[in-house]
Parts: sequence; structure tokens; C-alpha cells
Amino acid sequence: MQAQDHVAVVIPAFNEAEALPSFLAEIHASFESIGVSVSVIVVDDASTDATSDAAAPLADVIRSPRNQGHGPTALAAYEQGLRSGAGIIVHVDGDGQFYGDDIARVASALDHAEADVVHGVRRGRTDPWFRRALSGLVRFAVFLLCGRSVPDVNTPLRAYGQAALRRLVDGVPADALVPHVHFSISEARERLRVRYVSVASIPRRGAVAQGTMWGGGRARAVLPPRRLVRFAARALGELWRVDILGSVRRGVPHDATVRG
Repeated sequence: MQAQDHVAVVIPAFNEAEALPSFLAEIHASFESIGVSVSVIVVDDASTDATSDAAAPLADVIRSPRNQGHGPTALAAYEQGLRSGAGIIVHVDGDGQFYGDDIARVASALDHAEADVVHGVRRGRTDPWFRRALSGLVRFAVFLLCGRSVPDVNTPLRAYGQAALRRLVDGVPADALVPHVHFSISEARERLRVRYVSVASIPRRGAVAQGTMWGGGRARAVLPPRRLVRFAARALGELWRVDILGSVRRGVPHDATVRG
């Protein structure tokens, strides 16, 4: 990297005491191997386990006073990254479903490709069929809205420069359920320079399944849990309000495309 040689990796986490120690150590080792200074920030969404204690030796930890859910916690993590002063902010979830080396590659690609945004596009996902189906439906909806297909519209592995991230965070409600979907839509409409890096998707680290709201991401699940169905309905309503009605009020065209 050149001028942006300080990276902040921001991580929302809920009940990830098992996953975080090895995951954070791997992130530090990966950035050290490419000679890049990294700060790791974990935002603990009022976990009921020892998530904060597990993360504290390897990260700056901010503990939420109450449980807010993944979307608001992800946005709070981004805000912490912006405050850090790092030139590049990388977001990744606390369940450790990526290799540290891939996280470092995504960060490096932001500078080397002269991009505003880099998405880590997941390959080899082991999520249940209904999670992958939901991702496909959201991808199709984004195509209809923006006229451009986004390969992994809700990927949690993303790298941003300060200016682009500030614009995106300011454009969504602080309590947004699906901020990354809103980000992907705004990136297309605002013609941000988006690059895609293929990364491996691995099973979540740790044996405890309670860290995620979708039943631990286990591929053997047959039917979507009711919680996911209710969440999906609420998320669709949020997309309507924020990305369709909201853009109409602001006079935002629906046919913008990503540069490059």
C-alpha cells in the first residue's frame, strides 16, 4: 500500500468468545506478513458470553449497553473505524468465516486498484439453501433497482476509503437491518469505483451455534427459521422505504451504474 498504509478492521460480534481469539490472531498475522499497520476494533453487541474478554488482548473493544442486532452494530463498528483515522476501513463479521490472508488481500486491493470500494465475493459458501436463496433474490432486486448485477450483494467482507464510507454511512438509518444491501445499492447509484476480489467462505469458527441469528449457518438446516422469515419481511420493507421511496424523494435516478 502507499499513502493508506494504516488499516482499521472493524468487527461486529455477538456471542463469539470461541471464534474471536484465533480469528483476531490470524488477522494480525496476515497484515504483519504484508507489512501493513492494522488496528482491530470489535463492537460487542451486548453478548451474553465472554466475547469482550476474549477479544480484549488483540483488539480495542467497545461494548454496546444493549443488544441492537447485526445491522446497527455493523454501522457502529464502521463509525469507530472512521474515528480511528485509518485510511482504509475493512468490515468483517466476528464469526470468522474468512481467512486472515483474504481479509488482507481485500484491504490491499482497495489501494492497488484505485477503487473506492472492494467487496470480498464469497466462494464455496456452506450456508443453508434458504440463506443462499435469499441472497439471490436480493441480488435480483438490486439489479432491478440499479441496472447492474452485484456478485455478492450482502457480503460482510468489504474495504472502504474514508470519504466513500462516510457518504454511505450517512445515507442509511443508524438502526438499519441490512446496511450492506443499502451500501451496494448506493455504490451503484453514486457511480463509486467498485472492485471485486474472490475470497473463500469457510464454516464459522467455534463449536457454539448461538453467535448468529440464522441457526449458526449450518447447511443441514431444512427449513428457514421463523426468525429469518420475519427478518426478511422487515428487511424488504426497509429496502422499500430507504432505497425506493427515499430515492424518489431525493430525486435519485435508478439506472446509475458502477464505474469501471
